[in-house]
Amino acid sequence: MRRLPDFGIEDNYNGLVCGVDEVGRGALCGPVVAAAVILDRHNSPQGINDSKLLSPVKRKCLYPAIVGSAKSVGVSAVSAAEVDSVNILNASLLAMRQAVSNLSVKPDVALIDGNKTPDLDCSSQLVIGGDRVSISIAAASIVAKVERDQIMARLAKQYTGYGWETNMGYGTARHMEAIRSIGVTPEHRRSFRPVAQALDQK
Repeated sequence: MRRLPDFGIEDNYNGLVCGVDEVGRGALCGPVVAAAVILDRHNSPQGINDSKLLSPVKRKCLYPAIVGSAKSVGVSAVSAAEVDSVNILNASLLAMRQAVSNLSVKPDVALIDGNKTPDLDCSSQLVIGGDRVSISIAAASIVAKVERDQIMARLAKQYTGYGWETNMGYGTARHMEAIRSIGVTPEHRRSFRPVAQALDQK
């Protein structure tokens, strides 16, 4: 059985350590959302793991436990329009930077999931596959995922027919068919090829 993420990486640093992760980079619509989490090492929920390895029910259970026990949680959402304006990589870095800025206390170091570092006011360390080894990054992945899913569920009620409440804006067959038959919404990322192609065909 695969070992759950732990504080092994965090233990290499003194002071407050936050984990940072983002979700929604590959979606065709909606925001890219990032979260930064400073866990209480003496009071962190059991079962924290990479959000992609958890069921929706488990994520929804862990979310309030993380938010309620963490020393601080920061979240940021960067809109589809901003994604189109600055490109998805820069939008993701912006979301991560804003999430760290939205923490109520300044961390001494940020552990970043991925291979690109946002411009932060603290030290940072890239951790490839961090949501599977660092409990702080895993917690951030859960918070970001639940926050984005909630946003997409609200948008699904505003723009019906696309199935965003289940596909979360990713390019499923139902979503692609809706783009062709219903059209492109203001929440779609026009710089993404499938959306751009649909606009060209119109």
